[in-house]
Amino acid sequence: MSPTVDQLMHFGADNAGNVLVAGEWSRIVTAMFVHVGFLHLATNMWCLWNLGLLAEPLIGSIGVLAVYILTGAAGNLLSTGVNWFWWNSDWVNSHDLAAFPAGAGASGAVFGIAGALIVLLKSDRLPVPPIELKKLRRSVIYFAAINLVIGVSISVGNLALHSGLNIDNMAHVGGFSCGLLFALPLVPRLGSPRRLFNFRLRVAIAMVVGILVLFGFFLTKFAG
Repeated sequence: MSPTVDQLMHFGADNAGNVLVAGEWSRIVTAMFVHVGFLHLATNMWCLWNLGLLAEPLIGSIGVLAVYILTGAAGNLLSTGVNWFWWNSDWVNSHDLAAFPAGAGASGAVFGIAGALIVLLKSDRLPVPPIELKKLRRSVIYFAAINLVIGVSISVGNLALHSGLNIDNMAHVGGFSCGLLFALPLVPRLGSPRRLFNFRLRVAIAMVVGILVLFGFFLTKFAG
């Protein structure tokens, strides 16, 4: 219900020091499967279920898996980079990897799916009345905007009240941005020739993987 930081780290939570100093890059992926208690897990899975119901008909099961993993990794990479520069002075003074905050949760990937949906639901290839598509797309935009505002508000409140509750807004922003980028080369699976969709899905995956590798390389060089 309330795991400690040590427990979160044991099961694969993200930490800028562990990633960039100790070279534990697997945490960029494993962190999206680790949650800070049951409520955190239940909330993320509820969001994933609702967005997944929209996304799977548009990009298929493989597409949902790809966007989940890649946008979740993008969110964790951005969070790692920001935390490194934000907390680096503390680490230099203490030489303690625990000086960096632990990050965990699927919310970056959830925001990534939302970002992809915002692009895909704009397609005129979908065999759905335009007014219904517009309503669905507006709902996803509202979901992303409201949750981003909530996350930022909680973080600002934490700074003011020192409540100890932290929201990884950089993971949200990174996942959402990557979701938008991932969907740009895609056409929705519904209403498109399978060969065209499969080709564009491969292009999207290759493009995002390349960008993430380059960004990780940049972080390594800059942190080193």
